[in-house]
Amino acid sequence: MLWTILGLIVIGLIAGLIARAVIPGKQSMGILLTIVLGIVGSFVGGFLGFLIFGSDPNGGFFQTSGIIGSIIGAIVVLGLYVAFARRGSSRA
Repeated sequence: MLWTILGLIVIGLIAGLIARAVIPGKQSMGILLTIVLGIVGSFVGGFLGFLIFGSDPNGGFFQTSGIIGSIIGAIVVLGLYVAFARRGSSRA
């Protein structure tokens, strides 16, 4: 159980850092939010994988994905975050 949690944190950190490097602009978030971004991206990547490919080995649509799916999911989540943050700041 401990190794699973540590693995999730490490993969989340890697996916979050890569997503932050790919998306242009300044994202004001610390290391903890970068890890959370990667972990959420992992679940988003698993969900997108289920939608695209239709089935998965676990038999459910809410799952963690591999490192590639985590990175793609983190890029999607960060892109949406940046888009909504820019739109919200232009109103003021």
